[in-house]
Amino acid sequence: MTKTAELHRMVMDKHVCPYGTKSKWLLENAGYKVEDHHLTTREQTDAFKDEHGVKTTPQTFIDGERIGGYEELRKYLGKSVKDPDKTSYRPVLAVFAVAAALAVTLSIGLLDGLTIRTIEWFVAFSMGMLAMLKLQDVEQFSTMFVGYDQLGRRFVPYAYAYPYLEATAAVLMAGRILPWLSIPIALFIGTVGAVSVFYAVYVQKRDIKCACVGGGSNVPLGFVSLTENLAMIAMGIWMLLGPAL
Repeated sequence: MTKTAELHRMVMDKHVCPYGTKSKWLLENAGYKVEDHHLTTREQTDAFKDEHGVKTTPQTFIDGERIGGYEELRKYLGKSVKDPDKTSYRPVLAVFAVAAALAVTLSIGLLDGLTIRTIEWFVAFSMGMLAMLKLQDVEQFSTMFVGYDQLGRRFVPYAYAYPYLEATAAVLMAGRILPWLSIPIALFIGTVGAVSVFYAVYVQKRDIKCACVGGGSNVPLGFVSLTENLAMIAMGIWMLLGPAL
């Protein structure tokens, strides 16, 4: 017997509710025949909310019982629901994974194999992508950053400059251009960052979020953050000594 679900969602000329679209897909994927009711005007939407005593749409009904919105539907179908307060390493791991993939494919395609240049590209690409995420909202990043960075809390302009400094070092190091500029930047921000993270996490034992992937993340300050800064220091030292090796 085919299971039936009733879905009420906003489908207007200039707005189609994304959660309504995803709810419909979830239901169909779970084997439900969906009675798809479109709320085509703001007045119709408000009237539906008032009638059922709800604040949001979409709303799903199964066997005459109101299941609720998108997240409630996910729970009902046994799907995971994201906890907005839960810490996660996913953002920074995604950066490292993509940076590694780019470094490897460039090495294979241009250098005919993996070399020390692969590692250089990996670090530079990681720095560049992390800087890009910070640059999306420098104001929010700086607010989180001054919460633990030793220099940033004493000289706030440094918190605003940090993403630009990191991006500059990353771009120059990727092409080994202007090492007299990129190396000091990497060594400086990497050293200050490593000291700040170590002090906040391992000395003060603070449980705070890292600004490493921008200001809106739930990445915990700790080993990954320290590794990022140590990698910058290592990259700076390697490029400083590399030509002599």
